[in-house]
Amino acid sequence: MAGDWTEDEYVEYLLGERRRFAWVMQRYGGITLAQAEAAALERYPYEASNALFRGLIFHDEAWHWAMLAIYGDLYWVEHPEFVAPSPEYEALAEAEPPE
Repeated sequence: MAGDWTEDEYVEYLLGERRRFAWVMQRYGGITLAQAEAAALERYPYEASNALFRGLIFHDEAWHWAMLAIYGDLYWVEHPEFVAPSPEYEALAEAEPPE
């Protein structure tokens, strides 16, 4: 739970979600790296440690939020192939560089 995280843990998770969101936006949304990174910053702003519901966005993973941004509400109905994250996406977490 986000409320139990240290600041370092929160920031590490936030940066990881931003990277994964940007990757999906670039790979499936067809936008540039700069556009994808800007979209990730907008979707995942830093929240102060005393912010109410800090980290609530983490209740769904970056894959879901990116697919919503690309294909819209109910993307899983029109694009059932995107219900689950791709193996490439899943591998991102394992390959992420340390901060």
